[in-house]
Amino acid sequence: MEKLRFDFAVKPAADGKSNVLCITSIATPGGQIFGLPPEHQPVHMHPAITNTSNYAKIRKSLTKRHQTRKIWITLTEEISKVYLDEEENIQCNDIYLEEISETNVESMPSGSNQTLEKILEKLLDEKQKKSETQNLGKIAKDFMINKFSGRNSNAYQWIQDFNKECERFQINEERKKIEILKNFLEYSSVDWYSCMLMKFTVESEWNKWEKNFCETFANKGWSPIRYALTFKYQAGSLLEYALKKEKLLLEIRKSTDTGTLIDLIALGLPNYVADKIDRETLQQTEDLYNELGKLEHMVGKNKYEKKNPTFSDMKSKKVEEKKPCQVCITENKGTRYYPEEKCWFKGKNQKAIVKSVNNSELEVELNEQNPKNS
Repeated sequence: MEKLRFDFAVKPAADGKSNVLCITSIATPGGQIFGLPPEHQPVHMHPAITNTSNYAKIRKSLTKRHQTRKIWITLTEEISKVYLDEEENIQCNDIYLEEISETNVESMPSGSNQTLEKILEKLLDEKQKKSETQNLGKIAKDFMINKFSGRNSNAYQWIQDFNKECERFQINEERKKIEILKNFLEYSSVDWYSCMLMKFTVESEWNKWEKNFCETFANKGWSPIRYALTFKYQAGSLLEYALKKEKLLLEIRKSTDTGTLIDLIALGLPNYVADKIDRETLQQTEDLYNELGKLEHMVGKNKYEKKNPTFSDMKSKKVEEKKPCQVCITENKGTRYYPEEKCWFKGKNQKAIVKSVNNSELEVELNEQNPKNS
C-alpha cells in the first residue's frame, strides 16, 4: 500500500469555545473507510502526520469550525508503522480501526459523499457524547471533595473547591460542570438541583448555577462559627478531636493561618493535657497531632483517677460544710448536724426562758404590792 487518505475536520474543543483540528477517518485506495475513536482524533496524537509537509497546508486550509478536507498522504516508513500492521490492516496507536463505510465510496456521486460525511459526523458526535457521559461518572469518583449537604459546609468555599477539581480534570465546558455537579449533592441540595434544571436547564451558563447555589446555601448566621470556635474535647481520642476541630475551622474560613489553627485547637483541650505541650515547638498542626499522640494515655488515666475520688470528695465536702448544732450540744441532746435556726430545741428553750422571765417579773410585782406574799 503506497498511500492512505486522511480525513481532517475542525471540531469544537471540550470548553465549547476553541476549536480542535482532528483526523476523523482513514481511507484506503480500495475505497474502505475506517473511523477513529473520538479520544484518538486530535491531531496532536498523530505526530507522524503533523511532521509531513501536507499538514502545513492543511493548517492553512482549515480555519473555521466544521470545515473538512480529505488528503492523500504517501506512506513513509514512519507512517506505515503507525497506521498499518505487517499484514497492512488499518490501525492507530496499536488499535485496529472499525470500518464505517462500504467499498468503492470514491465512485459514488459527490452529493452522496456529502450525505455520508454528515451521517458519519453525526454518528461520531453521538458516540462521543455517550462516551463523555460515561467518563463524567468515572471522573466524579476521583474528585477530592466531600458531598455538599448544606449543613456544616461553607457554600462559598465548597463551590470554589468544586471549581478547582473541575480544572484539575480539565472539565471546562459549562454543560459538563452542571452535569457532574449532581454527583456531589445530597439532602436538600438534590431538590435544589432538580429545580435549577427546570428553571435554567443543563444548557445554561455555569455562573448562573454558581451564583444561585451560593445565594441559596450561604449561611449568613453565626451558628457555624460559634460551633467551630467553642468546640471542645469531651471524650475519646485526642487526635480525633483535633482533626475534627481543624476541619470545622477550615470549613468556616479556609484562609486561617497555621498558628491560629494550633491555638484554637489547643484551646479546646483539657488544661492538664495542653499544659504538657511546649507551644514554642509547634510549627505545623502535624506537630500538635504528634504531641497529642504521646499524651493519649493521660485521658484514660485521668478519668479513672478522678471518677471515684470526685464523688467521695464531694460527699466529705458536704459533711465538712455542716457544723454541729450548738443548741443540741448545750442541751445535751447529742451532736447533730443542721443549722441552728432549724433546731427544735432552740424554739422550746426560748419559750421556757420567756415563761421563766415572765413568772419572775410577776412575782416581784406581787411582792411589791402585797408584802404578805414575801
